[in-house]
Amino acid sequence: MGKFRKIETALKDVYILEPTVFEDHRGFFMESYNKRDFEELGLYFNFVQDNHSLSVHAGVLRGLHFQLNPKAQTKVVRCLKGAIYDVVVDLRKGSPTYLKWIGVILSEYNKRQIVVPKGFAHGVLTLVPNTEIFYKVDEYYSPEHDMSIRWDDPDIGIDWPVNNPILSEKDKNAPYFREVEDKINFYYTEEER
Repeated sequence: MGKFRKIETALKDVYILEPTVFEDHRGFFMESYNKRDFEELGLYFNFVQDNHSLSVHAGVLRGLHFQLNPKAQTKVVRCLKGAIYDVVVDLRKGSPTYLKWIGVILSEYNKRQIVVPKGFAHGVLTLVPNTEIFYKVDEYYSPEHDMSIRWDDPDIGIDWPVNNPILSEKDKNAPYFREVEDKINFYYTEEER
C-alpha cells in the first residue's frame, strides 16, 4: 500500500492527497512528501522552494495568486495548524473547466494536501486563528510573473464562507479577471484531453 491516497477532483489535474498517518498515545507520524511515492501516483515534480505562512486571525484571505509562464508554479499545499478553505481556479484557455473552481477544507486534523498545477489560480481563507500553511513549489518566486485576480470576481463566482475577509493591500487592489485575461498565458493542450 502506498503512503498517499490520490483523490480526483472536479478539475482535471487537481488532486487531494491523503497521507498514511501512524497514530498512537504519543501522537502521530506521517510522510508529507516522498518523491518515489508521488511518482508512483503519476505526480512528477521538481520542488525548488518551500513556503510557510502564519495568519493570526480567522478570516484572512490570501489570493487568488499565480505566476505566468514561463515561471508558472505547481504547488502542493497543506495546513500545519488550524484550518483553511483552499480554492483552486482553472485558468487554462480551452479547458472544459475553464474558470471553474473547487474549494476544499485542509486542516491539521485531516492532514490532507492539495495539488495545484501550473495554469491554476490559488487562494486560501483561514477558518480559525493562528493558522499555518506550508506549501512546496516547483518554480522560484518571480515578481515579474506574479499575478493576482480579485477574490470576489463575479466572472468566477467563488462561494467563500466569509463576507468581509482580511486582505493585504495587494489582494484588495487585485484586478478583475477580464482586466488581465489577455495577459494570462495558460492553455489546455490536446495532450491533456
